[in-house]
Amino acid sequence: MRHNLKSHKKLALFGASVAIGALALSGCGNQKGQGNAEADSGSGGDGEVTIALLLPESKTTRYESLDKPNFEKYVAEANPDAKVEYRNANQDATQQQQQFEAAVTEGVDAIVLDPVDASAVSSALSKAKAKKIPVIAYDRFFEGADYYTSFDNKKIGNLQGQAVLDGLKAEDVDPKSGPVWMVNGDPKDPNAADFKAGAEETLKDAGVDIAASHDTLDWNPDDARQWVEGQLQGKGEKPIAIYAANDGTAGGVIAATKKAKVDPVVTGQDAEVDGLQNILKGDQYATIYKSIPPQAEFAANAAVALAGGEDVDAGTTYKDTPTDFVEAKVVTKDSVKDIVGDQIKADDICTGSVKKLCADAGVK
Repeated sequence: MRHNLKSHKKLALFGASVAIGALALSGCGNQKGQGNAEADSGSGGDGEVTIALLLPESKTTRYESLDKPNFEKYVAEANPDAKVEYRNANQDATQQQQQFEAAVTEGVDAIVLDPVDASAVSSALSKAKAKKIPVIAYDRFFEGADYYTSFDNKKIGNLQGQAVLDGLKAEDVDPKSGPVWMVNGDPKDPNAADFKAGAEETLKDAGVDIAASHDTLDWNPDDARQWVEGQLQGKGEKPIAIYAANDGTAGGVIAATKKAKVDPVVTGQDAEVDGLQNILKGDQYATIYKSIPPQAEFAANAAVALAGGEDVDAGTTYKDTPTDFVEAKVVTKDSVKDIVGDQIKADDICTGSVKKLCADAGVK
């Protein structure tokens, strides 16, 4: 994976006196650009840095189990003297804004933000800009970021839509033969809008009848389940497939369809353990595997570089923002075995009744 970050030679450790000065500055907000004469003259380096990592929630297991530890690992590799301050907003936009403002007040050197509500970032972002603290958009884009890393989310939506079509083909079902429902992600999440747009594009291009669509509040599986249950109680034609924006909402969809004894093709995203188990059981056709370590590495290297006054030479741009995208791929029962490794462990998937299904699918 190519990162194209410029040299980090400027990130050498300050002398003790400069470190003390940096601490004093952090106590009054660490206003960037107002350093001491030694730093301004270019001697020494940028010294010990603090990077705030602000993640949105913990219901989606990737944040605590993958994003955080991998980000910390790659920051340490890029600058062993860097410190990561981690905070999780528990899906509360107000709490996240308070965490962001606290990081600004503490005078961190860079902020990596995966926003709960991207539309609510601007006021806090302006405070960081006033103190010349670079801000990285992690996983979810927001205007004003100095750098962005994620997956090409509309393309992921295209992959999800194609997975629905492939699942129908595998069942020998004409995609034009009945209605398809869409269970989308949180309307506050810009990624969810991109997933939805990509999936809709692919499905409509194939002539699919998208008969009903729902935006799932806070990505809550119970909200997805309740909506599908309500839809299934109606007298309308039952769906031949239900697009679910991630594996959590897919789990809610599956619970509702099993209760109603209907069996549509269901897809998801994120390759979570529950989703992969559902795929092996035959309850879910596909998920989207996204390798988190490369994304965390992009963000960590960019954060260290920007904190030290370096530029980021990114692979592309997104909405005029330097950007690095990570590739994603569709996973079905036949390819679960191909993604087992550091991120996905067979021991986590192959438990209880799923053990035999893993053996049958070559997952080990």
